[in-house]
Amino acid sequence: MPPTFADIAKSRYVLLTTFTKDGRAKPTPVWAAPDGDRLLVISEETSWKVKRIRNTPRVTLAICDLRGRPKSEAIEATATILAKTYNGSVYQAIGEKYGIVGAVFNFFSKMRGGMEKNVGIELSAAS
Repeated sequence: MPPTFADIAKSRYVLLTTFTKDGRAKPTPVWAAPDGDRLLVISEETSWKVKRIRNTPRVTLAICDLRGRPKSEAIEATATILAKTYNGSVYQAIGEKYGIVGAVFNFFSKMRGGMEKNVGIELSAAS
């Protein structure tokens, strides 16, 4: 039985699968923090997952471990690249969910220019 979006939102790691123009799946384990009925992810603006999301917003989500090994079936979802003005909110959500480890990640990410070089990704359950 596939997990619910809420089940995925509670998991420590989420397997975010984006798709190439020719339809090939490209899975990546990510941290995702809940924010209402959506999940928030931060990523480098120049990353391939961001480029693929700009091409097609269709993604799948699954519960996974640190190495990206799936621990559940995947569900369909939609990804939206957020404006950089939302980066602070995304960092805050990551920090709240992941505690001290999230705070350390946020600190070093921002020190490397994350507020300017990164973008937030909004993940929503497919309708």
